[in-house]
Amino acid sequence: MVSEKILRFQNKGKDPAQVAQQIEQQLKADGYKTQSTTAPVGNVIQAQKAGILRDLVAADRCFTIMTSGQPNDFTVHVGIGKWFQNIGVAAAETLLLSGLFLAVDVPEMLWTTHVEGQLSKQIQSIVG
Repeated sequence: MVSEKILRFQNKGKDPAQVAQQIEQQLKADGYKTQSTTAPVGNVIQAQKAGILRDLVAADRCFTIMTSGQPNDFTVHVGIGKWFQNIGVAAAETLLLSGLFLAVDVPEMLWTTHVEGQLSKQIQSIVG
């Protein structure tokens, strides 16, 4: 199974890069370890919560969030991806083509769906 949630926002007049920064700030406030980079197709954030996430899924997995598009038509992708030790060093093409979102097992999918729902609500609140 692949877990990915896509949120599309139209006519919001919000810069996707600024939305990505706000999402990352919110994740940090919620206790997530984050790293981010700007790639040719958008902004990529990785978020990993020590303890809970590491106990439930493999240590190299994390939430991967990507924002892309224009201020009046952009998307936010939320899913499970592989944690890169230094996301800024990984080539954008390699990062985006080598499995931004990984397959997860059913128990992990249920937990992921729950947390993705919470993240989606926070993202929608940030965008307005």
